[in-house]
Amino acid sequence: MTIPIKQLPELERPYEKLEWYGEKTLSNAELLAIIIRTGTKKETSVQLAQKVLNSNKTEIEGLNFLRNISLQELMEINGIGKVKAIQLKAVGELANRMAMPTNVKKITITAPYDLAKIMMEELRFQKREIVKNIILNNKNEILKMQDIAIGGTNFANVSIKDILEVPIKMKAPKIILVHNHPSGDATPSGADIEFTKHLYEATNLLGIQLLDHLVIGNKTYTSIFSKIFSETKD
Repeated sequence: MTIPIKQLPELERPYEKLEWYGEKTLSNAELLAIIIRTGTKKETSVQLAQKVLNSNKTEIEGLNFLRNISLQELMEINGIGKVKAIQLKAVGELANRMAMPTNVKKITITAPYDLAKIMMEELRFQKREIVKNIILNNKNEILKMQDIAIGGTNFANVSIKDILEVPIKMKAPKIILVHNHPSGDATPSGADIEFTKHLYEATNLLGIQLLDHLVIGNKTYTSIFSKIFSETKD
């Protein structure tokens, strides 16, 4: 028989435990139980939360799978209805937004790592390829981050025209292309490298400087420019 949360000793209840000992003392299941709020007749909110954690069939560690799990997948868990599923999805999206800098327009890009650090948390857990165009001024300060395309598990369908349209309108002098690999492997494909070469030629013709094309993996990234130019030297 399941003991209701209210019948547990006060300091074993997630709400009270957080209040008295702080949020860092709670397990992942206890933190999720606070979001879920109520259990069922057969299970406490903590037990429901543990079922949610056990539903993670991905290779994504910890709670990060909540960023990508769908509402339907959550509602397939016995005891998780639409409201609880929506609450959990909201937590995943909050995590995404908290990982993003509050004002990218004040950020200067001096090296590939600067941009990879900004984009890593947003892109490394995505199940689909997302292509972003980072538009900069002459001081390498970010003017705009533009979503170009969202694809499947392979390189998203992107045209050079799509990438250059906004920088041309803004009269921006520099851009950096960024896309993720859902596999977590940041090694650029042959298609990635060839596309970068074609884009580089097009930007040169229009007087726009393509500074780099970054591929984001899971906790890793690759500068395609470093590969292209190292091969050229060889």
